[in-house]
Amino acid sequence: MSIIAEISRWAIPAFLLLVPLAAYLRKVKVYEVFVTGAEGGFWTAVKIIPYLVGMLVAIKVFVDSGAIDILAYLLKPVFGFFGLRQDLTQIIPLAIMRPLSGSGALGVATQIIAEHGPDSFLGRLASTMQGSTDTTFFVLTVYFGSVGIKKYRYALKLGLIADITGLVASVYIVSKLFG
Repeated sequence: MSIIAEISRWAIPAFLLLVPLAAYLRKVKVYEVFVTGAEGGFWTAVKIIPYLVGMLVAIKVFVDSGAIDILAYLLKPVFGFFGLRQDLTQIIPLAIMRPLSGSGALGVATQIIAEHGPDSFLGRLASTMQGSTDTTFFVLTVYFGSVGIKKYRYALKLGLIADITGLVASVYIVSKLFG
């Protein structure tokens, strides 16, 4: 067995032993501090529930109404304008869903991989897109909502630019490596 495998195997147990031990040696009341932190986490979760429910309802309406399919259809000429392969249009729903919902995007990626295979061009592209983009609207809703940030105009623009950049980079890199 390699050294890295052994380090990986023992890293978390060692961390779970050393942190409370260091706290005890510094005379920190570990359990009380843990309970205080857990209470703060609970109230943060309660505070973000309305934002999370609103976002999940909006995503469900977007998908179930067929708007995602209409938007994917409208974006096909954009893909064609840039000279991308026609089979890349099957990736458009993933590109739309990824900034909205991680679990929704994972469902779309799973469907693409199940249909085309994990080692296919589209399977590799879907996997690369999953790792190269972020759930921008989820981040803004949950994290910004939990701390009360209401003016997130620039964060939204920058997040969407980063998502588009990740999409373009994914298509370019996977096309160069596996196309």
